Amino acid sequence: MKKLCYFPFLILFIFAGCQSQSPFSSEELEGWEQQASEIEILRDDFGVPHIYGKTDADAVFGLMYAQAEDDFKRVERNYIWAIGRLAEVEGEDELYSDLRARLFMSKEEAIEHYENAPQWLKELCDAWAAGLNYYLHTNPNVEPALLNRFEPWMPMYFSEGSIGGDIERVSTRRVQAFYEDRASLALNEFGNGLTVIDPYEEPKGSNGFAIAGEHTESGNAMLLINPHTSFYFRGEVHAISDEGLNAYGAVTWGQFFIYQGFNEKTGWMHTSTYADVIDEFKQVIEERDGQLKYKYGDEWRDVEVSEVTLKYKEGDELLEKTFPIYRTHHGPITHMIDDQWVATSLMWEPVKALEQSYTRTKKNNHDEFREMMDIRTNSSNNTVFADAEGNIAYYHGNFIPIRNTQFDHTQPVDGSNPATDWQGLHPVDETITILNPDNGWIQNANSTPFTAAAEFSPKREDYPGYMSSAPENFRGVHAIDLLEEVENLTLDGLIELAYDPRLPAFEKMIPGLIEAYDSSSPKDETIAEAIEVMRNWDFTTSEESVAMSLAHFYGMNYLRNGENPGGMNFMERMDYYGEGSPEEERLAIFKQTLEELEEDFGTWNTPWGEINRFQRLDGSIAPNFDDDQPSLPVGMASSRWGALASYGAGHYGNKKLYGTSGNSFIAVVEFGDTVTAKSLLAGGQSGDPDSPHFFDQAERYINVNFKDVAYYRDDVEARAEERYKPGER
Repeated sequence: MKKLCYFPFLILFIFAGCQSQSPFSSEELEGWEQQASEIEILRDDFGVPHIYGKTDADAVFGLMYAQAEDDFKRVERNYIWAIGRLAEVEGEDELYSDLRARLFMSKEEAIEHYENAPQWLKELCDAWAAGLNYYLHTNPNVEPALLNRFEPWMPMYFSEGSIGGDIERVSTRRVQAFYEDRASLALNEFGNGLTVIDPYEEPKGSNGFAIAGEHTESGNAMLLINPHTSFYFRGEVHAISDEGLNAYGAVTWGQFFIYQGFNEKTGWMHTSTYADVIDEFKQVIEERDGQLKYKYGDEWRDVEVSEVTLKYKEGDELLEKTFPIYRTHHGPITHMIDDQWVATSLMWEPVKALEQSYTRTKKNNHDEFREMMDIRTNSSNNTVFADAEGNIAYYHGNFIPIRNTQFDHTQPVDGSNPATDWQGLHPVDETITILNPDNGWIQNANSTPFTAAAEFSPKREDYPGYMSSAPENFRGVHAIDLLEEVENLTLDGLIELAYDPRLPAFEKMIPGLIEAYDSSSPKDETIAEAIEVMRNWDFTTSEESVAMSLAHFYGMNYLRNGENPGGMNFMERMDYYGEGSPEEERLAIFKQTLEELEEDFGTWNTPWGEINRFQRLDGSIAPNFDDDQPSLPVGMASSRWGALASYGAGHYGNKKLYGTSGNSFIAVVEFGDTVTAKSLLAGGQSGDPDSPHFFDQAERYINVNFKDVAYYRDDVEARAEERYKPGER
């Protein structure tokens, strides 16, 4: 292969100009004012917006206006990131995040997708932009970081609902190495070029339970909606129109559909899937007669070459950098492996994804929901479902490419061989699904689908390996143990189940520590008292538990410092630390843990709630914490230990742990002649520290005191504390 000289070039200096006059025309403003007059927003006693419109477009307009009121900066940042302009605000470090976004779709392509969308979807995109722009017009004191005007093609970049979605698995480090230096980075531990989860980072994921009426007191189906996400990334909303929309739940800031939630007849909960939905294709590329070509079978095809100019902030200036973009039919070139360019294929159907994400919220029963799943663009999620007819269901993934199983697509494959290409998508009926299993319940906690309904689960041997590589995890084991005993369940009982304090990750690890101490000679008396605390522990978490403090830091220290034989999943590794690791290593790491606690807190004998805290000092996107400022004790624990109610806390330059992820929006829903639900939101609805709803749910959050959801109009009216039209507040 000839050496190619397509390097990005620098540099044009551009001085940031002053903000110009209003970007909105008088005709636009007149239309928005008319549309706003058709919309009513009622905010209840927790600040949750209930948006009423005549049309779905009215509801979307009001929904976006209300989101901007609650947390405009998060709405804006999500789109700055999605459309590939983050470096203009946050500097050169984000330049390759922007390039990654543009590799998969240019602005011109986004506009084309919008213009070719069904008319009803275009109207929703128009209403999306109108609601945000009208907010900016009626709130001139708000200073956007970048976007002074929102355009209706922007939702095409952010269409599927997940935080980040599939594109975040494309490594910006590898993008940078290729587009700056034509460099190849070493493959990850799994032998591919995608990003991998940091084993010490708080696990991301969710829990979803669907329970049939045979196990509930009322005889109605129930649903647990329990996403484990970063705090404050989703708001709680209710959108209603005269065209049949009546959806309640969590909305990712800036999107116009309820992502996890329910209507009167159906409920949907998404958990992160580990189906293989992204592939890397190594390309054979040569320059022939001045044209880049790539080999495909017996032919040489043209590499599609274009360029993009990106801006990035440096001090008070904006600089520009221009990059080439290369694409084959497999997708954009994202990195190199050795001397071969690699194209990355993933789901990129923005119109269909928006159709599926929105129409999901208006389905009335499982038959309609199942038909919607045929769109097959819910790529990064599993779906746990329940409805008013008593059905419960599970869909493991939704976008599943068909591959030739003689190739291992978990590794980069030879893109010059047509046999490695995707052969379309699996029909939904060929994917891993469950409908009304005889055990009467379904669970998924980002664990294997092959235990989702106990003995009535799908069988691994019936599916290609790429449909699920997820192993069992401690949350899944925990959920199964609880659900196998469930009967006469109420909503309060479902909450109790979802917050069960047991931590199964320690049920072999800690007895192994005790065994090591008991068999040691001579015994280290400096750890004897702490060993007795652990001996008497029941493996549950609480604010008052000293054993929980010891177990958490012992577990984290062992993960970082213990012998790792390799080839083990997380559950196997934790069990190994209790059953197979050297006994002297167990004792040494436990002693190290005690010494660290004594250094940080004065004594190892420190209750968990004094260490594990909930604090929200300001509305910044990157959280700030201060040990000297007020905070609240939290008894919940990390999901890595099998906690169903996840509380992901870490050190941020402090001695105490502060939560930033885990249980965020949580709801329990019961279907029947009417729908009944209870919910909680981490902290509060508003991102404004001056709002009464900035942190008003914090005590409820740590005390598991759910609020009743106001769903029907009479209930909303009874609890309404504000009533206004967009622009009047």
